Amino acid sequence: MANGTVVPAGGDKQQQPHAVCVPFPAQGHVTPMVKLAKALHCKGFHVTFVNTEYNHRRLVRSRGAAAVAGLPGFRFATIADGLPPSDADATQDPAALCDSTMRTCAPHLKRLIERLSSPDSGVPPVTCVVADSVMSFSLDAAREAGVPCALFWTASACGYMGYRHFQLLMDQGLAPLKDEEQLRNGYLDTPMGWAPGMSKHMRLRDFPTFIYTMRRGDILLDFMMREVARADAADAVILNTFDELEPAALDAMRAVLPAPVYTIGPLGLLLERLAADADADAAALAAVRASLWKEDQTCVRWLDDRPARSVVYVNYGCITTMSSEELVEFAWGLAGSGYAFLWIVRPDLVRGEAAVLPAEFVESTAGRCLLASWCEQEAVLRHEAVGVFLTHSGWNSTTESLCAGVPMLCWPFFAEQQTNCRYACAEWGVGMEVAGDVRREALEARIREAMAGDKGREMRRRAEEWKEAAVQATQPGGRLQGVDQPRPSDR
Repeated sequence: MANGTVVPAGGDKQQQPHAVCVPFPAQGHVTPMVKLAKALHCKGFHVTFVNTEYNHRRLVRSRGAAAVAGLPGFRFATIADGLPPSDADATQDPAALCDSTMRTCAPHLKRLIERLSSPDSGVPPVTCVVADSVMSFSLDAAREAGVPCALFWTASACGYMGYRHFQLLMDQGLAPLKDEEQLRNGYLDTPMGWAPGMSKHMRLRDFPTFIYTMRRGDILLDFMMREVARADAADAVILNTFDELEPAALDAMRAVLPAPVYTIGPLGLLLERLAADADADAAALAAVRASLWKEDQTCVRWLDDRPARSVVYVNYGCITTMSSEELVEFAWGLAGSGYAFLWIVRPDLVRGEAAVLPAEFVESTAGRCLLASWCEQEAVLRHEAVGVFLTHSGWNSTTESLCAGVPMLCWPFFAEQQTNCRYACAEWGVGMEVAGDVRREALEARIREAMAGDKGREMRRRAEEWKEAAVQATQPGGRLQGVDQPRPSDR
């Protein structure tokens, strides 16, 4: 179904389970939901994947009309996001998008579920909704339509607990901040290792950034507190992680949530196994992708000509923005490191203007630099030429890097990326943080240490161990049980 037109699916329409999958409309949320939807499809589900009308148009622009054609038993549908019409090719403002979807989307989703479940729909009746945890209006729509709803938390378990502790931080008088001086005077370095379910290495600055606000009524602060609490009403909670990676945070989640909590990650590895086991049409399934930017297919070919572990891969994800001054510091830091690098520079990377790099930088890095606007990240990270990943520490990027055994240089931007960064660096031993106030000389030093220093070698060793653990976690019966099995960080 697309734009209200239902396309028939094969199979026994009355017996086949039918999942309606509803991602939050940003690339970092759409990507894991597509993987989960394809995994369900491999297990015999009819799937209806629900994009917003805005993202539907972006998907058609980036990948062509075939991108929303679907497969037998896997169809796309759209709902309105409640924001003014726009044909921009950029991630929408997060605060506006959160507020609008929360207030306006439930009736649209309910009507879609009812249409799909009608006898003349041509598809199996809807049997469940699988919604992004920050699209919790889906709980209301599903309940009114009479079907269960599982929430998919697309970020880390430690990120979830970070948000869940916002009320605790406020009760302790640690937040909101009193003034801007607390952003600069070391206040954010307050130790927080006592927070239940969190790393002993946590500081206040490592909690999701929405707590940094100086006013209680901040839209994103209130929205995230509401959404994580509404997981209490879900029929199940699903996470793209594995138990060995985040045991304390998962234990804490299971202690506070009434519904069962299922870890099904890493989804990329799980999907590969399920597709092989289901004897699915690999090419057709692989073609079901949801990249909202056009992917540059030259990236992997460029890596093919590079020695093993010789390239720095740089990608700040789909939402991160920076100033033009920060862009220049990153550019000269990469240039000064002496290493080859593949740098993804989105058109909207620089706040309020086009991302323009100095001509001198382009000339000085000719032959050892490839600039692209977007790429197929998992293929890049799995390439043997990649030595380190300079990342914003989004959860998709973090898990994909772990699955590839690639260490990370972390420059978190917002939300729970700060939490992921702290865990990667202090808990899992696979990363080093790049200071928020980035300077070219410091970045040069970080890159050289990560690529060839003692710390870099240890990071790679740990990353390889986590890669093995991730592969094991997605095998049948392969999850480690209890404390009698060592975690990579304990070896």
